Amino acid sequence: MGTSVLVTGGTGTLGRLVVPALRASGCEVRVLSRSGAAGTVAGDLLTGDGVERAVAGAEIVVHLAGGPKGDDVATRNLVVAAAKAQVQHLVYISVIGADGVPLAWLRSKLAAEQAIATSGIPSTTLRAAQFHTLVHTMLEKLTALPVVPVPGGLRMQPVDPADVAARVVELALGRPTGRVPDIAGPVVHSMDELVRGFLAARGRRRLLLPIRMPGKVGRAYRAGANLTLEGATLGERTWESFLAQRQHETAQPG
Repeated sequence: MGTSVLVTGGTGTLGRLVVPALRASGCEVRVLSRSGAAGTVAGDLLTGDGVERAVAGAEIVVHLAGGPKGDDVATRNLVVAAAKAQVQHLVYISVIGADGVPLAWLRSKLAAEQAIATSGIPSTTLRAAQFHTLVHTMLEKLTALPVVPVPGGLRMQPVDPADVAARVVELALGRPTGRVPDIAGPVVHSMDELVRGFLAARGRRRLLLPIRMPGKVGRAYRAGANLTLEGATLGERTWESFLAQRQHETAQPG
C-alpha cells in the first residue's frame, strides 16, 4: 500500500489538482469534508467533530482548507488530532502577506502557521500569491460596474493553481522543512494593468476611477506587503496565458 495521506480542502480549487496528483504518485488519499459526501470522510474542522477519526492512520496531512474566517481555529483542531495520530508530516498552504497586511483573515492565516510551527509535528508551510482564478473572479465583479474603482499602488503577482499544486505535492512527498520559499507568479502587475487587460480581453469599455486605499491596509499594499519580490519560487504560467485560455473557453459554443 502507498503512503496514507489526508487532504483537507480536497474539493476546492487547489485540492482538485492536488488529490489526483498524489494518487498518481501512489499515495492512498482520503479527503476530509464537512458533509462527508461520497468519496470523502466526514469531519468539521471548525468544531473538531470527526476530525480525530478522519486523521487516524494518516502518515501525511495536507491542509488546504481555508475560508474568510476561522482558519486559526480550524488549524488548531487539526493540529490536536494530528498530534494524537502521530502524523509524520503536516503540509500547510498559507498566503503571502500573512504577517504584513493587517486584515483579519490574514491574521488568522498567520495564527494557523504559528499553531503548526509550535505543535511539535514535523511540518512544511508554503505561502502562495493570489491564484489566477481568484483574480479573474475579482475582475469579473469589478468590471461589471459602470465605473471601475482602481486602487492606486496595489500590485499583484497572480500564480496558477496548477503550479501551486505541483509544488504542494512535491513538498508533501519530501521531508518536512518548515517554512519554505513562497510561490508567486512570474510577473508583477499593477491593478490598473490587470483591469485594462481584462477589459480589453472582454471587448468592454469602462470608466476607471483611481482610488486611494486608506489606513494601515492601504500602506501595507502600497509597500508591497502582499508580494515576494526576491527569493520566491516562480510559477511558469503567466496571467496573460491564463486569461487568454479563459476567454477562449468562454467563446466556445455550448
